[in-house]
Amino acid sequence: MNQNSDRHTPGGEIKLPNVPVLVASGDQVTWLSTEGEIETTSLQEAAVRINKTPPLVVHRLNIARRLGVNPFPAFDLLELFAFTHPAETCLPTARGLAKAVGLTPSADPEEQALGLFEAMNTLLLRLTGLIDNNRKSAAAIAMVMGQAGWNWAPSVLSAVGMPDSKSRFGGLDTWTGLSEWPDFAPEPPADDIAVSEFEARARLKELLGDNAESRPQQADFSAMTSHAFVPRDQAETPNIVLAEAGTGTGKTLGYISPASIWAEKNGVAVWISTYTKNLQRQIDDELDRLYPSSSEKSEKAVVRKGRENYLCLLNFEEALQGGAAQKSEQISLGLVARWISATRDGDMVGGDFPSWLMELEGRSRITRLADRRGECIFSACSHYRKCFIEKSTRKSRKADIVIANHALVMINAATRPDDPNLPKRYVFDEGHHLFEAADSAFAAHLTGQETAELRRWIAGSDTGRKSRMRGLENRLSDLIGEDEEGKEALQQAVQAARKLPSEGWMSRVREGAPNGPMEEFLVHIRGQVLARCGQPDSPYSVECPAGEFTPEILPSAKKLDSALKALSTPLTSLAKTLLKKLDEEAEELETATRHRIDAAVQGIARRNNLSIAPWRAVLKGLEDPTPDKFVDWLAIDRIGGRDLDLGYYRSYIDPTEPFAETILKPSHGVVITSATLRDNYEDAESWQSADMRTGAHHLVLPPARVHLASPFDFAKQTKVIVVTDVRRDHMKEVSAAYRELCIASGGGALGLFTAIWRLRAVHENIRAPLAAAGLDLYAQHQDALDTSTLVDIFREEENSVLLGTDAVRDGVDVPGRSLRLIVFDRMPWPRPDLKHKARKKAFGGSRYDDKLTRLKLKQAYGRLLRREDDFGVFVLLDSMMPSRLVSAFPPEVEIQRLGLKDAITLTRNFIAEKEQAISKNIIG
Repeated sequence: MNQNSDRHTPGGEIKLPNVPVLVASGDQVTWLSTEGEIETTSLQEAAVRINKTPPLVVHRLNIARRLGVNPFPAFDLLELFAFTHPAETCLPTARGLAKAVGLTPSADPEEQALGLFEAMNTLLLRLTGLIDNNRKSAAAIAMVMGQAGWNWAPSVLSAVGMPDSKSRFGGLDTWTGLSEWPDFAPEPPADDIAVSEFEARARLKELLGDNAESRPQQADFSAMTSHAFVPRDQAETPNIVLAEAGTGTGKTLGYISPASIWAEKNGVAVWISTYTKNLQRQIDDELDRLYPSSSEKSEKAVVRKGRENYLCLLNFEEALQGGAAQKSEQISLGLVARWISATRDGDMVGGDFPSWLMELEGRSRITRLADRRGECIFSACSHYRKCFIEKSTRKSRKADIVIANHALVMINAATRPDDPNLPKRYVFDEGHHLFEAADSAFAAHLTGQETAELRRWIAGSDTGRKSRMRGLENRLSDLIGEDEEGKEALQQAVQAARKLPSEGWMSRVREGAPNGPMEEFLVHIRGQVLARCGQPDSPYSVECPAGEFTPEILPSAKKLDSALKALSTPLTSLAKTLLKKLDEEAEELETATRHRIDAAVQGIARRNNLSIAPWRAVLKGLEDPTPDKFVDWLAIDRIGGRDLDLGYYRSYIDPTEPFAETILKPSHGVVITSATLRDNYEDAESWQSADMRTGAHHLVLPPARVHLASPFDFAKQTKVIVVTDVRRDHMKEVSAAYRELCIASGGGALGLFTAIWRLRAVHENIRAPLAAAGLDLYAQHQDALDTSTLVDIFREEENSVLLGTDAVRDGVDVPGRSLRLIVFDRMPWPRPDLKHKARKKAFGGSRYDDKLTRLKLKQAYGRLLRREDDFGVFVLLDSMMPSRLVSAFPPEVEIQRLGLKDAITLTRNFIAEKEQAISKNIIG
């Protein structure tokens, strides 16, 4: 193999870098030298070699983590892939990259090394085939990236040719090629025509096709959910359907069927809301059945997320303007520029921007290109007509199906309660998470980070350097014009905001040298927490009750309340000035300007009503008992011994109360569905826990309720084992159990943990033994990969092991043999913090603890079976599991309490038996 050779093609010349190839597998590294020789070395030897010559790798950061070294220079094939195939993704592994470029993936490290060399050649060959504007754009961008030090630039430029000319931004201004969103006439009022059970069943049959197997549960589910798509009888009495559909029911297509008919009949969108971005993506994929034409789907279906998920073109342009002094960023910006020209909707988080690219280039470097702080200037922006967020918003007004998330739905409803355009029909999938989502959306946190963020939103950047943090003055001055009252209110608001925490506030608070009333308040809050919490030196978050305050807190609270009043008053006046402009200049204002004013007023109202007003309510009531509906506490948030935030926290004891008031009651029809709405410990006819967790108990009329059992044979397809002789608090024993169980299953194992430190301890102990057994180990908080990427790898690599915490337990959908074993480290009891203490008291004491724990076990166990031929073993390493919690599992499944030795044997034999049976069926 001669890696120096140049290959000529009609479109350009392939020039391969003269570097070795590195593949890390387990505890060994495979090298392919520039002379074509292959050898295997240890991780330690590889750590020495990489300093001599930058190797060809896949995901240099993860390789560095495996080698135990700092990130090192390398030719990362993922960057070349992202440049060649913008807005496409692949698994960030040797096998994943090979598959993505059309090569045959291999499990053998030597073949993988050869495959990476071939993948490099394939990608460069494809670049030689670029034509016209695509080639010119790629050449210009590669030139800028090369000048910034991108090591792939010589090879890329050889393939695409040198750029024809220079532009202002060196070709990175790819937004110039984006289309503008079109204007449409306002939509007429929606109809209110019912969807029948028959229509829902018929649409489902149409989506499934004539050759689909009969699934009566799915058809019944679809028919039942159609009851949410009929006109309501009176105000604040929506048609609510609580539908618990067991795993394998096929609920997604089940509710899409009546929802799509309703949208078509009535000319108005149905909003489908999820808790996780993974499910948003899965629902979007399922809609391909409803809209087989990509152009029709683009028109009829839209994915909506918060503004912070989308690229802001103005932020990107302003980043380029500082590019001459920021050479290190131009490589990342070049890859983003390539993505801009190809993206479907500009979604950087969970969309078509590869999540591994965000980790490779630096998450903060990429996410700051989004509108994270609500600083949009709307129609005053030169990119307004091409804005990804505006396109998404406008598409959702004409779409039939909008796929959103719980957080966005709740914030929209809370900030725009009188907006006639708010959705009237919802489907809440992952309904068991509504309680948590509402808890986050309707809480009031008077903390350093929250108030510093408000300061930035109003006053802009405090630093002397150029910043993309635009304050209200930059965003609104031209709208206010010469209105003296408005100008005065704006200046008063800016001056008042500057009394809130500024950059470096945490250090000043820690040192007892506050600047302003909020920082002074935080100094005293911190003192009370440290004086009264159990472990002030803990590396984790600490808290104490919000009561019996130290003498300094009340006077500082009064000062802070005065400062917040001095901020709220001019903000209110400013909003009134803008609303007056809408009224008095109605004939002259252009539509875009009206939208901009409306957005500004909404932004001010959101900060006033959801932040400042609740904060002031807290401060005014410090001398009185906490209102019955709330729980208050003081806390210092820490991770790894580092203080991140601190302040006064308030949550609803029952956050579904504001959820019901702002969303359920104003709506006309709502489907709330999940596989785990109810607590199995209740009577078969009891829906008490489902009503409580979804807010249905706050409604005048009860919801329609339906439970559809899973079609799976759990007793035949699964085993549940409680290990009786492993001490859950002895991490060596826990690690040994994980090691042997994962080896017994041959991989395909998901390890779940109740704490990050426990995960890290087990990961350290089992990494080498699993590598020696030929099993790849991946872990949250250990690998330089985000959770969704780790799950994607785990799904694809059938014999790998993945360790994770709550995000993995709730968000994994891994059909097939890639998941055949789940090991839970101990009982997932609720975290015993002050907020939980208040809810435990309100919702039934220890029964509430049991209920939450059963639901977590139920959700985890539910990961095992996703389709008919799945099978698996669920193992709990906690002999203290009470018998009252076994109802978390299907009643037909025997809970076997075994010693570790017998548990390992049962796991090995059960999995081998199932795989042999499947193999025989395939052969037969």
